[in-house]
Amino acid sequence: MRTDTRDIVSVSDAAKNFSRYTSEVSEGRSIVIVRNNEPTAALVPLDRMDRIDRIDELEEDLLLWGLALARTVTDSGERHELADVAAEFGVDLDEDE
Repeated sequence: MRTDTRDIVSVSDAAKNFSRYTSEVSEGRSIVIVRNNEPTAALVPLDRMDRIDRIDELEEDLLLWGLALARTVTDSGERHELADVAAEFGVDLDEDE
């Protein structure tokens, strides 16, 4: 996404003109807020924020699906009992924490 320089405002300008900027954002404009010439925040329309949230969820789902697929492909079928693994690492499962 390209940002037009007209869509970049300072923190102080954003604070002074917050009502105007929120109205513009509700009409579809996105605004990048900078502090010391560094982008620090953005005002975006709700539909765009919802899309970003959904993309984040899909990204997480895709990562988990990839991990599950990798485990399926590399699964040897061998299973271990918890008690055996605990004993191998010297962990007493009956010990209170």
